Parts: sequence; C-alpha cells; structure tokens
Amino acid sequence: MDVVVAVIFLVALAVIALEWVHRTKVALAGAGLVVILGILELEEAIEAVDWATIGLLAGMMIIVGVTEKTGIFTYLALRAAQLSHGKPLRLVLLLGGVTGVMSAFLDNLTAILLVVPITLLLADVLRITPIPLVLVEIFASNIGGTATLIGDPPNIMIGTAVEELSFLDFVVNLAPVAFFTLAVVSVLLYFLFRDSLRVAPDRVAELQRLDPTRDVREAKNVKRSIAVLLGTIIAFFLHAPLHIEPAVVALGGATVLLLVAVDDVEEALERVEWATLFFFLGLFVMVGGLESQGIIEEVANLLGDLTDGNRTAEAMAVMWGGAAGSALVDNIPFTAAMIPVVDQLQGADPVDDALWWSLALGACFGGNATMIAAAANVAATGVLDRTGHKVSFVRFLLYGVPVTLLSLVIATVYIVVFQL
Repeated sequence: MDVVVAVIFLVALAVIALEWVHRTKVALAGAGLVVILGILELEEAIEAVDWATIGLLAGMMIIVGVTEKTGIFTYLALRAAQLSHGKPLRLVLLLGGVTGVMSAFLDNLTAILLVVPITLLLADVLRITPIPLVLVEIFASNIGGTATLIGDPPNIMIGTAVEELSFLDFVVNLAPVAFFTLAVVSVLLYFLFRDSLRVAPDRVAELQRLDPTRDVREAKNVKRSIAVLLGTIIAFFLHAPLHIEPAVVALGGATVLLLVAVDDVEEALERVEWATLFFFLGLFVMVGGLESQGIIEEVANLLGDLTDGNRTAEAMAVMWGGAAGSALVDNIPFTAAMIPVVDQLQGADPVDDALWWSLALGACFGGNATMIAAAANVAATGVLDRTGHKVSFVRFLLYGVPVTLLSLVIATVYIVVFQL
C-alpha cells in the first residue's frame, strides 16, 4: 500500500500543478481513494485532519470578510497611493508595504483579493498599466505573509502542528527578516518597473481628488468591526501566556463579530472560502495516508543520511528544497508533506526550532517563484486576465525567479547567522 498512497499523492500534486482540475476536487478525490482503498480507516482519516488549521482559517475568513464591508482596507490602499504623489519609488514602497502588512495580519490571499481591485482603479486613474503594481503586491503579499503565524497558509499549518511555537515566536523570528526582505525586494522591483510607472501631473491631481473615506462613512458597524479585528490580533499575541489555541482565538473573534456587527449571518458565512477549507481537508487525509505507511519517516531518514546529521545542511535542504517544491507545485500541499518530515528530523529537541523557520521561509518565499506557487499568485493573475491584462507564465517567471532567489539568499544568511 505504500507505493499506492505515494502514487496517489504524487499524481494529485501533478494535477494540481498543471491546473487540469480544480485543486479542491483533486484533494477530495485523493482523500476518497485513501479511504476507499483501505489505506486509512474512516476514523483514522478524520483524526488525520488538522482541525485546528481548519478552525483558524474559517475564523479569520469570517472576521476579514465582515470587516472588508467597512471599507477600511480600501481606505488604506487609496491613502497609500495618494501619499506617493505619483512618484514610482514611493508608489512601489507604499503599495508593497500596505499589502505586506495586511498580508501579515489578514493572510496573503485575502490581502491580494482586497488590494488588486483597488489597484486596477488606481492604474486607470493614473493611466498606467496595472501589471507592475499587481506584481509588486503579489510578491509583497507572499513575503509579508511570512511574518506571522496567520499570514500565509504554510505558517498556519506549521503553527498549528507545532504547539511549542506561539504567535509571538513567529513574529520575533520571522517578522524582521520578512520585512527587511520586503524592503530590499521593493527597491529591486522599482528599478525593474520604474519606466512603466511614470505618471503625468494631471493624473496625480485626479488621484488626490478621490475620497478614501467614502466607503468607511457609508458602512455600518465600522467601529465594532475594527475593534474586534484589532482585539483578535492582540489576542493572537497573548494566546501563549493565556493558554488559548490560535484556532480558539480566531473562532472566538469571529463569534464576537457575528454577535455585535452582523445582521445577516448567512451572508457573513458566504464569505468563507469553503473550497479552500475542503482542499485542506483532503490534503490532510492524503498526508495521513503517507504517514501511516511510513513514507514520511523514510523521506526524513533519507534527508538525514544525505546531510549526515549536520544541522546547517538540514536547514538549507529544508529551506531551498521547500522553495523549489513550492515553486513547482503549490506551497500548501508541499508544506503539508514537509511538516512531518521536519518533525522527524527535529527529534526530541523542541528548543531548536531553526528547521521550522527554514521551512516557513522556504515555502513562503518560494511562493513567489511561479504563477502557480501560491494561491495569491493564481488569484491576482486571474483578476488581471479577466480585465484584459494577461500575464503569461514566462513573464511572471522573469520577475518571480530573481525575487525568490534574492529573498532566499537573505533568508539563508539570516538562518545561518541568527538561528544556527
């Protein structure tokens, strides 16, 4: 059965990478085969699902979906653009910075879905092509999402799988390198895109006339929604000393928000990305099948033999291998497969968490390499395509690979100097 479950998982990864079928269908079909073929019993399949990850994602989807209606995210993006005064460097730094910060505390896919429509409006007002700005935001979302436990799905999966790592641990160990990398990458992108971001003075004046507060003024329950969002973020910082799991924080915040700021519960729940949650569910079952057949342990032993137990070599293999795997497939399923491998390599020493940070940096930064490497990339380029601004796979690669390599070099120095 070990060969069968390995084939199921590898075929599922290939189909997801080639985008022949929606990834949720693939994950559920793979999970179904794992159970039908007897690789896992139904009870074992249910136990294989990381329900904490599902709960954390669902809670944050509700909070962000309800808060989005207040217009506060539109306000932030428009104000960032106005503060740039049409200067290319400022425009790149401000839009990239806002997207990166939003990705750190909302999650990168949500941040992209919020800022890209606003960016299309800005580009139309400024009479420039939106493609460079959206690419800046894609790269910023994946880098900024690296900074916290809730910023990027790979981090959510790592944070819920490793109880010893708190929200504050992610911030302390990943936020500095993530935002330093974001600043360096933003400067690189400015030099690559500066010629296509030159704005005429009359267009800048038109941008300044936009009213970023309009949606906020017209929305209901603005103060309540923002208060719950900020309260939830504060609770994430305090969850370890309070002995409350991150999933409980997210679902608790969502419940409070539904109670104080939502009139139509069904409408609020429609904002949950159910397809994403079921994708995770199927993925966990397939990985559970791999674990049950001892394949994860074999991969970990092989990696350990290749690196001869050297901690630096293991960290580099996890980070660069994670980035390569994420670039070729998608950082979510690749991270799901790598978490038990790193857990095996980690052994009995919970204090040494360098391998976990290496996996997080590799998976999140590797998400910038190709158009299919992260959900945010697929979503943003899809919006561009639907509005007549198609970005080809090769064109994305021309920018994504240099950004990824630069990010990984910075991450390598950081891990070697500060974590090992």
